[in-house]
Amino acid sequence: MTLRFSRSTVVRFKAFSTTFAVSAALLLAGCAGQKSAPSPEAAAKQAKLDQALALFSANAPGGLPAQWEPLLFTRKKKSTEYQLIEDAGRTVLRAYADQASSGLRHAVNIDVSKKPWLSWSWKTSALIPTADNTQRETEDSPVRIVLAFDGDHDNLSLMDTILFDTAKLLTGHELPYATLMYIWENKAPVGTVIANTRTGRIQMMVAESGPAKVGQWVQYKRNVAEDYEKIFGEKPGRLIGVGVLTDTDNTGQKVEAWYGDIRMMRDADGGE
Repeated sequence: MTLRFSRSTVVRFKAFSTTFAVSAALLLAGCAGQKSAPSPEAAAKQAKLDQALALFSANAPGGLPAQWEPLLFTRKKKSTEYQLIEDAGRTVLRAYADQASSGLRHAVNIDVSKKPWLSWSWKTSALIPTADNTQRETEDSPVRIVLAFDGDHDNLSLMDTILFDTAKLLTGHELPYATLMYIWENKAPVGTVIANTRTGRIQMMVAESGPAKVGQWVQYKRNVAEDYEKIFGEKPGRLIGVGVLTDTDNTGQKVEAWYGDIRMMRDADGGE
């Protein structure tokens, strides 16, 4: 089936929300859609992607972490500032957003049926008072962990197919089959699942809510294979991208946040 788009349809889809844009950008670091046999160079790169995520703590303070690339959306958006700093004797990633939205991404190729456990920590200086991720106009969060998954695009609904094809038309790249984010929300209870306002292929799960732990380091472990299956109603494909995102562009606010090491593990006890 050939999908054709009117000019009004193309214009309407140009205003992607933050989570829609981050999904497209994450895929640029991934390996979805590769059909032909890889070259030796591509095979070597693929083997590298199969390894564990590069840890922030393995870097010296200053600059950006190795293997993490800037995640930029449009030239018109102000970028969030990211820098490695020392915190209590370890290296962590600091983020500062002033009416800004950008992230960092790490390409991976992980079978989450074998490594289902995601571990991370974060800290925020404050919540974003007017943020509400159920509304497109106020969709901001002081901290986000973003996971991009591969999958069979033939299983997409007609509306999602139109949306994905329009995104490819505008950006030149396919969107990930599915994107799952863990966020810190103002009011929505922990465990709440919030769908992107444009497509059900992008979902957010509330990992933290409210101001009680503001200013503290908070550690999390989630079985992403179970979360994915519960949210999307199917087993996950390969994990092809991991990102962090601190964004305040929709609310026009300022926030400072920090991210600790992010790991994918075989079990909850830390086996990698």
